[in-house]
Amino acid sequence: MESSPLQTEIGAVFVPVRHIEEARDWYCRLLGIPADQDILFGHLYCIPMQKGPTLILDSKIFPKSSPSDAPLFHFNTQDIEAAYRYLQEMGVTLVSPIESGHWFTFRDPDGNLLMVCKC
Repeated sequence: MESSPLQTEIGAVFVPVRHIEEARDWYCRLLGIPADQDILFGHLYCIPMQKGPTLILDSKIFPKSSPSDAPLFHFNTQDIEAAYRYLQEMGVTLVSPIESGHWFTFRDPDGNLLMVCKC
């Protein structure tokens, strides 16, 4: 097999959003981090994650069709019940209850389907 110049890691995940400032504030509140990074080129906001790829909010790539019914990615948690209650308290649109004691889905303000999984 030929060696690939691609690395076996994902550098970033792009999330399409309508309004970059509102999305920045919502995601930073969701993650409990300050919204203190610069918005790049008027449409990109990068959220460095503790583990895994950078989360990039992008208001330039928002689709004309509705967002997918498959989760774009999942956030990890060690306490699924606390995570569910936290999102309820934030007024987040919860799509599913906690399933099998390990995961649930929710939508961001732009309709993107996301997931939380117990790790």
